[in-house]
Amino acid sequence: MQTLLSKKFIFPLILVAVVLTSGTAGYTLIEGWNPFDSLYMTVITLSTVGFQEIEPLSEKGKAFTIGLIFFGLGVVAYAVNNGVRAIFEGEIQEVFGRRKLKKALDSLENHYIVCGYGRMGKVICNELMAKEIPFVVVERESQELEVDDDVIIVYGDATRDELLKRVGIERAKGLISVLDSDAQNLYVVLSAKELNQKLFIIARANEEGADYKLTRAGANKVVSPYHIGGLRIAHTILKPTVVDFLELTAKTGNMEIQIEEVVVEAGSALANKTIKDADIIEKNGVLIVALKKKNGKILFNPPDNNLIEVGDKLAVIGEPEHFNELEQMAKGKRGGASGLSDEPHTSPS
Repeated sequence: MQTLLSKKFIFPLILVAVVLTSGTAGYTLIEGWNPFDSLYMTVITLSTVGFQEIEPLSEKGKAFTIGLIFFGLGVVAYAVNNGVRAIFEGEIQEVFGRRKLKKALDSLENHYIVCGYGRMGKVICNELMAKEIPFVVVERESQELEVDDDVIIVYGDATRDELLKRVGIERAKGLISVLDSDAQNLYVVLSAKELNQKLFIIARANEEGADYKLTRAGANKVVSPYHIGGLRIAHTILKPTVVDFLELTAKTGNMEIQIEEVVVEAGSALANKTIKDADIIEKNGVLIVALKKKNGKILFNPPDNNLIEVGDKLAVIGEPEHFNELEQMAKGKRGGASGLSDEPHTSPS
């Protein structure tokens, strides 16, 4: 907004400066006055205050004054009009902007808070938007950022409790801290964990050993982009086919094959059935590659006789169009219709 207002002010100011310079130069050349007297005459002419001329004007000076009045007054009126309008509109936009932001923040629930909108933060936000997951961005820099209109962004210090409360940390599902320094991420993790003990926190670690400190501070997961990047480069050399496959399945927007996570909720047609009885591969066209139990144990390529329970998480691979149907079943929204459960369907509360 500040940039927009400055642009609205600059052009009128340039026009006024041109008129003042032209008037000063005109009186100096025509009447032979010194620059200060010429500027004074230009100002009182444009302001129409009606003060007496410094010296009687010549015929050429009078003609120049008439032209200066017609042209100069138009420029001054244009500049004043644009200046007042820019200030007035800016104030209105600011008021409505604050109200709109407050309304958007108050409506957030079970959302994610992304602290930092750098290169990594932008990638995270794009992925969350692609999955239609609600989130809010906290960015320290005050300059206007090029963000999507649907992105809720708050400028301020993410380490301050007041700002975290403002973005609804008590109602949030998780927080992602990807600030530039480990110290900043550490402060954010400490503050966030104190305000919401149930919050799932992911933090970025830049320096070696920072992951241990961030974990102790309360981060549930710590990601080191340099470590991951180094491993990816090494694996690209050693295992190029595997890397190509992982990139294919993880790429957002890929229409061929993807890996997704499905959570089994209460009332789901999948609950309390073995993988064989659920017949997910045959009925949904996806393959279960891993099963994470409620106790945190992960089973890779789980056997057919493994029981699927409420709270379990399935890592499945397949074509994107098959995921929505499976997710609806996992949420208990297709109980009787799917033919996978003999129990009556109940919607989750």
